[in-house]
Order: sequence, then C-alpha cells, then structure tokens
Amino acid sequence: MGSGKRSLTTTAMALACACACACAVLAAPGLAYANPAPTPTPTSAPTTDPDLTLPPGATPPSVSNEELEAVRTKLNALYHSAAVATDAYNAAEEQTLQQSAEIVGLAREIVRGQQKLDDLRDLAGAAAREQYRSGGLPPEARLWLSDDPQEFLDGAGRVRQGEHAVEGLLAELTRTQQDLEQYAKDASTQWTKLESNRKAKAEAKKKVTQQIAAAEKLESQLEKDEKERLAKLEEEAAYQAQTAWLNSGLVPASDGTASEQGEEAVAYATAQTGKPYEWGAEGPKSYDCSGLTSQAWASAGDGIPRTSQEQWKQLTHVDVKDMRPGDLIIYFADASHVAMYIGDGAMVHAPRPGRTVTVAGAGSMPILGVVRPDA
Repeated sequence: MGSGKRSLTTTAMALACACACACAVLAAPGLAYANPAPTPTPTSAPTTDPDLTLPPGATPPSVSNEELEAVRTKLNALYHSAAVATDAYNAAEEQTLQQSAEIVGLAREIVRGQQKLDDLRDLAGAAAREQYRSGGLPPEARLWLSDDPQEFLDGAGRVRQGEHAVEGLLAELTRTQQDLEQYAKDASTQWTKLESNRKAKAEAKKKVTQQIAAAEKLESQLEKDEKERLAKLEEEAAYQAQTAWLNSGLVPASDGTASEQGEEAVAYATAQTGKPYEWGAEGPKSYDCSGLTSQAWASAGDGIPRTSQEQWKQLTHVDVKDMRPGDLIIYFADASHVAMYIGDGAMVHAPRPGRTVTVAGAGSMPILGVVRPDA
C-alpha cells in the first residue's frame, strides 16, 4: 500500500468517527419509485474485518465499507453545505440585479426631476420679471393713476390670476425639490444595499468553491473500484430512503391532475435530463436545482422565486398527499434543495456537482414540504 493509500485510509477512519450526523444522500437514477422491488442485498456487508467477506486467496479491499460509508457521509455534508451557499449566492445575485435596476430607475427620475425643476425656475423667473415691470405698485395706487377704471379692474383680475399661478408654480417648485432630495436618498440607500449584497455574493461564492473543492479532493483519493463501491452505497441509501417513504403512508394514493402550466413545466424539466449540474446556472446548457425549477415554470409562463428557500417561503404550500405533477418538493430542514414532482412517486432534479439532471425517487431525500406555483 502506497503512502497515498495509507493517507486515504487514515482519513476515512477519522471521518468514521467525526461524522456522527449524516446528511441524506441525493437520489441516484435507476431506482424503483412507486412499486419498488425487494431491498437489494449489499454486495459486501460492512465489517471491520474485510477478509470475512472475500473468498480465500483474494486481496482484501484497501478501504472497508465502513470507511467508505464515512466518506459518503462526509461528501454529503460537503455538498449540502455547498448547496446552502449556492442558495445564498443566488439570492444575493437576484437582489443585486433588482437593486441595480432600481438605481437606474431612480437615476432617470432624478434627470427628469432636474429638468422639471429647471423649467419651473425659468417660469418663476419670468413671473418675477413681469411683476418688476409692472412697478410693484399697490392696487390702490394703480387705480388712482389709471385713466380707465374698468380697464384697471379687468387688469386686476388678470393680476390675481397671475398671482395664483405664481403661487401654484412656487408650490410645484418646492415639491419637485423635495422629490429630488428623496430620489437621491433612495438611490444612496439602494447603493448601500447593492454593495452589501455584492459582498454577500462574493462570500457565498468563496464558500461554494471551497466546499466543492474539498469534496472533489476527497473523491479523487479513491481508487476506481472504491468509487464503484461508493456509488453502490449511494444507490442503496437512496433506495432504502425511497422504500421507507413509499411505506410511510405519506405518498399520494393517486396523482392529482396536473394543470396545463404544470404539464408544460414538467415537459421542460424532463427535457433537460442529462445536462450537467452547475451551481448558479439557470440553463440552457446547465442548471442548479432551483435554476431548473424556476426556468421550468418560467417556460410555462409563471415566474417564481429563483432560490429553493424563497420558493418554500413564497409559494403556496400543499399537503404531500395532495401533490400533483408540476409541484415542487422542498428537501432538508433548511430548504436547501428542490425538485419537481413528475408523478408515480418520481421527481426530476439537478442533484449536485458532478451529476446531471436526472429522474429519481421523490422520497430519496428527507422532504420538508411541497409547494404549488400555480395554486
């Protein structure tokens, strides 16, 4: 055994002690959904003595099943942490775009307001000059000096109208100045939020890349046969979770009828199978979990929140037993993963880095709840 292999074995054994709480594994394709077959027998039972599961003369595996299970648990934890950070990144990205648009809108309002203010000032200046040319005499004096009292009275009426107009002009000038001040304050507030979300986005991106890099490094230390055995463990864990869910009594007795939009969303999502997962991606070449569901519903003409956590917060909740194709299944207590129910106990989702959009058992991960975009 080389030093690299010894290092992996030591690492795996340490992980077996350190990882007390396992995150549920993402579902693998090829599982039974509504009518699973009997639970398959593991190819080799976990044991602290690998020689017990091997024929005489065979070379014992360098990493036991128990150690691989610890690796699987650690990988799930790393990818789950990356999913949480991805949701934070997507939320910050969405808010950044929104705030940028608001700042642009406020800037346009400021330009229009400044032009209006300039026009009002010109009108106010013209009114002041006209008053100066009239001599600024009080009405009684102008009456005594007038040769035609009726002409004076007609003129006085026009003067009063002019005075009212000037008063309205000055009030409008004041309002416009106040609007400009408010626009400037709003723009400053949005700019502060924008900078804050840019920092949050950068921090989330850093965490995502760190967690994915750590997971990829851990996987890279496995030999080919160990990776195959690890994949078997993942399939078995997903199968067992799906079977337990099907036997829980929480599964719909029969699928509800999908809405027209729901059918369109399902058609879009299932058409993406085989495309790679990429965190922060919204298609068309790659997706993350909420990028897939949000784009599927956008294609059906119904815009929904970008992130799985906001989808859970903002969309209408329905009972798991009442879900129908097109509904979104939210997973884990922190709502860090989302998939689309397609019927018959199955869902389609973008699982995690290194995987592709795939169909899997709807109960292969812990379900937080179900939401309906077109309730």
